[in-house]
Amino acid sequence: MENPGIATSLTNEQLNKMETNDQTRWGMVVDINRCVGCQTCTIACKHTNDTVPGVQWRKVLDVETGSYPDVERVFLVTGCQHCAEPSCVPVCPTGATKQRDDGLVTMDYDLCIGCASCAVACPYQARTIVHDKESYFAEETIQEKKVAHDERFGVAQKCTFCVDRLDEGLAKGLTPGEDWEATPACSASCIASAITFGDFNDPNSKVSKLTQDQPFMQINEELGNDPQIKYLYETPSVPGRDVSSDELETDLFNDENSPLAGEIQTYWDWRAAMNFIMGGIGAGLTAFAGLYFYLFENNGIILESSLSIGVFFICCGLFFVWLKIGRKLRALYVLFRPQTSWMSREVYAVSSLFLLTGISFIYELPALGTLIFLFAVLFLYCQTKILQASKGISSWRQKEIPILLLVMGLYEGLALFSLIVYFGDKLVFYDMFVSLLVILGATNTFILARYSRKVSSIVNPASRKILGKAIPKLQVLGFIIPSVILAIYMMLEIFTALPYLLGLVLIIINCVYFKFILIVKAGHQQGFILPKLPQRGSGNMAASAIST
Repeated sequence: MENPGIATSLTNEQLNKMETNDQTRWGMVVDINRCVGCQTCTIACKHTNDTVPGVQWRKVLDVETGSYPDVERVFLVTGCQHCAEPSCVPVCPTGATKQRDDGLVTMDYDLCIGCASCAVACPYQARTIVHDKESYFAEETIQEKKVAHDERFGVAQKCTFCVDRLDEGLAKGLTPGEDWEATPACSASCIASAITFGDFNDPNSKVSKLTQDQPFMQINEELGNDPQIKYLYETPSVPGRDVSSDELETDLFNDENSPLAGEIQTYWDWRAAMNFIMGGIGAGLTAFAGLYFYLFENNGIILESSLSIGVFFICCGLFFVWLKIGRKLRALYVLFRPQTSWMSREVYAVSSLFLLTGISFIYELPALGTLIFLFAVLFLYCQTKILQASKGISSWRQKEIPILLLVMGLYEGLALFSLIVYFGDKLVFYDMFVSLLVILGATNTFILARYSRKVSSIVNPASRKILGKAIPKLQVLGFIIPSVILAIYMMLEIFTALPYLLGLVLIIINCVYFKFILIVKAGHQQGFILPKLPQRGSGNMAASAIST
């Protein structure tokens, strides 16, 4: 499991930096010992922001750990952490998710297309997308109609630290965190004063003083987002304690029923899986068709069929993505953010690929084959980076994912191209195709083995269980057996259809199966890894156990 980090009191260097930094940095301090789990902050948030049924921008998790008589119960306030390095901002293809100069991460509902890239990139489960309007009662009330926010349907929504209250208060000369009217509703309403809001860059603010004087922690700190909700976990009478490895491995994180364990994401469903499946096959097929065109200057039926089928597969994948997004008429907004968004880059890459493919049908220029190959690979690479950029999904963000899916796309694309060539011209290039397939199969086996080791140690427990079953099947049925069949086929020069076609079909079926499992079944969210807790339970977890 990833090693949880811990932040302690601010150093002199940090304090000096704060004193010379004029830029405001809004954030919160949550005192775990003060929180009583009353949910007042949740209700205040819902009332202030008019969220619909099932949507809570501010949540309080009820966390229990240990076994009788050594047990402990704490309440954990969660929501958007307004990270200093938010992973949701760069992935947004439209610029709807932005970070202000004061650090607040905001949403522009008029720009959002509801692609959910930000939702799967968030390691704090802070994003929600609502597609259907629901009422708290059998029929929508007059009050619900009056405060309805139709602009929020089909797009991503989240906590904003009550940015409207904050800005209006500042305009009136009020001080957020001090004056109720300019303070986020959750903090202003907390009956136990467990939530404090303020400017971390002001050394005289309450939040700065709290974090100067006491040790604090940040949830999932090891991911590098630098969340701006900081949690106090001890008092003079209630010491803190390290979360034990047993707790991390069992009830706190690895128990699927724990409130800290991430649930399966539902933003990217089978439609998103179809994009990665069909886009991968289509890009791989198109890439090898372009290479074939360049090397052999063949623009006959094999090339035309391969390019047409490859483009068709890619188009089908993109169509499924279009079906998935919440605001379909805004689809072209995806072009707005190529400087940071891999989804935007994917669209530019595929547009260039389609243009080059169309030109190749008109002009017999083998040099176009090189460009088709390069842009097909680029499109495929962009797809893989989209998945890896989903930082909130532990099974997707691993560094092996891009190269694994890239090589897998080329592998299954070459298998399909080999099928087309077989039925188009039984006399050409078998040895070359078989050799390449065996090499790609061996490469995939090696990369998947590395990914498998990561899965066994850090991925969400539910995802780990699912991938633990899927990976061996792919290695054996998708890589090893087809490679053996094709290698024997080549060495013995057995040019009969059955073993050759069987190997190719096994490759395609098992690669499709794995991608579907990875995205739809094993896409569990990060969860909340806590490095520290108060020492305030019973038995060995009671404060007296270490204070004496």
